[in-house]
Amino acid sequence: MAIRKATAEWKGGLQDGDGTFDVHSGVVGGSYSVKSRFTDDGEGGATNPEELVAAAHAACYSMQFSAMLEAAGHTPESVRTEAEVQILKEGEGFEIKRITLTTVGRVPGADDATFQDIARQAGEICPLSKALAAVETIEVEATLES
Repeated sequence: MAIRKATAEWKGGLQDGDGTFDVHSGVVGGSYSVKSRFTDDGEGGATNPEELVAAAHAACYSMQFSAMLEAAGHTPESVRTEAEVQILKEGEGFEIKRITLTTVGRVPGADDATFQDIARQAGEICPLSKALAAVETIEVEATLES
């Protein structure tokens, strides 16, 4: 299987420093800082590690869910997932305690019970969900659009 690579570099001390990251494909890259990590103001386009985890988890889950719906005979028109990653102070450091995946699928011919069952299973099977198994709570909230 493929090996995926990304590089991150932090320069300076924690409070006054900043970092940059790039992925091997060159498609994604940018900057991050303490301020972008712990405030909600979006600080000049900078991101943070938790936002990147959220993007990766949402993408992985959407692909997994789509594949499982298709395998069950319900090829989706679309599956859109928003991931919320919560980082909280824990002792001397911080931990990701909760991830909520909120997904909306447009899936012709699927009934809600089947959709909900596959949504739950996809949350368990998704490779990023497995990689993030140390997170205390990973919730899936799924809505079937007509």
